[in-house]
Amino acid sequence: MGKIVGVVMWLLVIGTVLLFVGQNVFFGDATLWFPESISDIGTTIDKQFSYTMVVVGIAFILSQVALGYVVFRFGRRGQERAEYIHGSGKLEAIWTIATGVVFITLAILAQVIWAQVHLKEAGADAVKVDVVAQQFQFNFHYPGADGVFGRTEPKFINDSSLNYVGLDPSDANGKDDVQTTTLVVPLGEQVDLTLRSKDVIHSLFVPALRLKQDTVPGLSIKMHFKANKTGKYEIPCAELCGQLHYNMKSFMLVLPKDDYQAMAQMTEEKFKERLTELLQQYPVSR
Repeated sequence: MGKIVGVVMWLLVIGTVLLFVGQNVFFGDATLWFPESISDIGTTIDKQFSYTMVVVGIAFILSQVALGYVVFRFGRRGQERAEYIHGSGKLEAIWTIATGVVFITLAILAQVIWAQVHLKEAGADAVKVDVVAQQFQFNFHYPGADGVFGRTEPKFINDSSLNYVGLDPSDANGKDDVQTTTLVVPLGEQVDLTLRSKDVIHSLFVPALRLKQDTVPGLSIKMHFKANKTGKYEIPCAELCGQLHYNMKSFMLVLPKDDYQAMAQMTEEKFKERLTELLQQYPVSR
């Protein structure tokens, strides 16, 4: 029985390797992992993911092959039996240090990428958007034609009047501000997001950008990106946030610069009318 189990374990390892490595052979250009990357940082994140998968994959293969060998060789009663040994302190030190070096290096590389998104400041000319998450929708706040955000305070939040972000009605700078549930960004320009939450922890996840960031009550979290392909892309909430979490999703619409600039000068009413047209015009990108 031990020999059969050992062989089955080896076959499972081979099948797993084929699933991960051989997808291009069996599925052509299709991928079982991610949609096409459309952000300036996406390629770098994909490379880091690949490095991690290779390292973890090698560790998985070696450990499972070794385990299969032990089961194959010592798994039958009455046959050769395994013996306990005290081991070698030198060998244990070598593989512990080697493992630590490999995984610490991967962690450092990942932190460098994370810092580019969160710690490095966006350019002064970046398009600024405030994101306010709530149960169960994302709200995107634009400064309007004057380029200046109106003052917001929690006491002015009124969902029934569509004031989701709490715009102060007495502030002149907020008269032309736009609140929408769709993220609209220009092609090829830096977008600077400031994320907040009104109630519980949510998570803004745009798979095509390779970006995922929690929104935490009481915190203003910054991140920035640059989209390099027009289209309509899903934004699911990636943090369990309540009973209707499954239904909390939005879209990101990446528009040519001229189209975006034209919308940026519109009133909120005209902005939403045009947005409705564009959402019907663009299919969801996969």
